[in-house]
Amino acid sequence: MALSLAISPCPNDTFVFHALVHGRVPDAPPVEVTYADVDVTNTAAERGAFDLVKVSFAALPWLLDDYHLLPCGGALGRGCGPLVLTRGDRDGGPDRTDLTGATVAVPGDRTTAYLLFRLWSAGRPPARIEVVPFHEIMPGVAAGRYDAGLVIHEARFTYHRHGLSALVDLGEWWEADTGLPIPLGAILAKRGAVDPEAAAGWVRESVRQAWADPAASREYVLAHAQEMELDVVDRHIGLYVNEFTADLGEAGFAAVAALLDRAATAGLVPQTSSSRATAWTS
Repeated sequence: MALSLAISPCPNDTFVFHALVHGRVPDAPPVEVTYADVDVTNTAAERGAFDLVKVSFAALPWLLDDYHLLPCGGALGRGCGPLVLTRGDRDGGPDRTDLTGATVAVPGDRTTAYLLFRLWSAGRPPARIEVVPFHEIMPGVAAGRYDAGLVIHEARFTYHRHGLSALVDLGEWWEADTGLPIPLGAILAKRGAVDPEAAAGWVRESVRQAWADPAASREYVLAHAQEMELDVVDRHIGLYVNEFTADLGEAGFAAVAALLDRAATAGLVPQTSSSRATAWTS
């Protein structure tokens, strides 16, 4: 039987999963893939819609009863955090990072980006949050429909083209405050449907092949990339596919536990046992 897999169309995901999707991983089952933004996959995973699925780490408290967290294939790192963008001509007053009274566009209400934003803005939250498809955020801020926008991925490399400025780099804020990498996207395996140890082996082999022959996935990556410029695609992959993609390791699991513990303490997500959140075979 085919394995149902849901990932984003972003270059880091298509690069990592190229070998698995195209039947190049020994002993892995055939794969039927769905491409969707992470806000969509977060919701679909709550319904148990896929065998393997890319979700936000922020969504784990709602998903771990039905899914195992795999120790590979996801997106963690340093220097790769979400950005809060505003128009370059915005008058932010004496404290330009104060968004009190502002309308902020975000890519999803259970994304890690939004959870980091809520932790950062605690005590002075914006007046209004609007969940907006990712590709509409930067044009919307540039047009004045939103006072600020929360963006991820390739927007780090392209926001200047929209005349926007980075108000804050939430990754820099998180790293300075915790000393830990930024936990962005996780790969989950459905309990009772997929052997998590086998799934981790398939994903790690797919990552290994991606690094061994980057050119093999180029056509596939470009076919799904929202940003087609080769330089942007390569920088995207170089930033988000790193040592944590092959193995979360001690630092990666510590980052996940810290994010969920802080968010639960702040009342932003349900309390989740650290051991359940970070022990992928539990």
